[in-house]
Amino acid sequence: MTRKWSVIIISFAALCLLFPACLTAGAVDIPAADVWKAVTGGQPARNVWRAIVCDIRLPMALCALLSGMALAVSGLLMQTLFRNPLAGPSIMGISSGASLGVALVVLAGAGAGIGALGGALAGAMIIMCILLAMAGRVSSGAMLLIVGVLIGYLASSAISLLSYFAPQQSVHAFVVWGLGNFSSVRSGEMALFASLVLVFVLWSAVYIKPLDALLLGERYAAASGVNLRAVRVGILWLSGALAAIVTAWCGPIAFIGMAVPHMARLSLGTSRHIWLLPATALIGAVTGLLTAWLSVLPLAAGTLPVNAITPVLGIPVILYIILKGNRSAYD
Repeated sequence: MTRKWSVIIISFAALCLLFPACLTAGAVDIPAADVWKAVTGGQPARNVWRAIVCDIRLPMALCALLSGMALAVSGLLMQTLFRNPLAGPSIMGISSGASLGVALVVLAGAGAGIGALGGALAGAMIIMCILLAMAGRVSSGAMLLIVGVLIGYLASSAISLLSYFAPQQSVHAFVVWGLGNFSSVRSGEMALFASLVLVFVLWSAVYIKPLDALLLGERYAAASGVNLRAVRVGILWLSGALAAIVTAWCGPIAFIGMAVPHMARLSLGTSRHIWLLPATALIGAVTGLLTAWLSVLPLAAGTLPVNAITPVLGIPVILYIILKGNRSAYD
């Protein structure tokens, strides 16, 4: 068995172990047999256990799996497009745009409900449209990256001004949203959330060959027949949409999109996207589930914020990449 297949199989096995672990972990101790009955339509020993498993834990586990997958694939697309190991879903201002949309709704006193979700999607899409318009004017990915960073700073500045003048209660609600939460996708919204994530993740496979060509530089890609402008716009739109969907429902989740693609490269020992894309999606799903499981362990006082855990998982990987100075996958 090759190293690449071993990584895929081990990642899938870890996913199969962590998913049921998320269903059994939590403040209420539910036997595994009763969890299985609740999921498969049987009758648990207590009726309330069915509600806990099916209405709280199962949606949270599915959301964590899909969010990790989406952010990881988004980060991989951005790192390859910009040939920058530190690129991620938040670097282009998409997450900041979503946060600004939520800030306009929540800090105005409307609360963190459907309005906040709409505000997040609207803010992310506006930023993405600006970036797509700029993609047709700038000549290189590096310049577009700088534009994204500047737009992110402008959005953050606007959020700071709104927070300064908003009531304290509204500021608290916005801060809680910004900590990240995999429990925010309700059962009735799961079909829409899952459909959007899976469609865009599968769509990313269309760019496998252009992504491989971009690793060798834009000149090589152009000489190979790649339409650089169309590919740049397509990848930017796809990666931005994945980040916007997760941010709108779960808040701005940090480090998963930046760190997971590096985990996949180091594990596989290759940068060919025919292997890297599915491995990144799988490892991203595993990372999301691991984060969700850690957030609800009995030792936690309630549910820990997602962004209190993801830096612990992601920063060691980023530091390793920086200290190792390994840019061979991009240069």
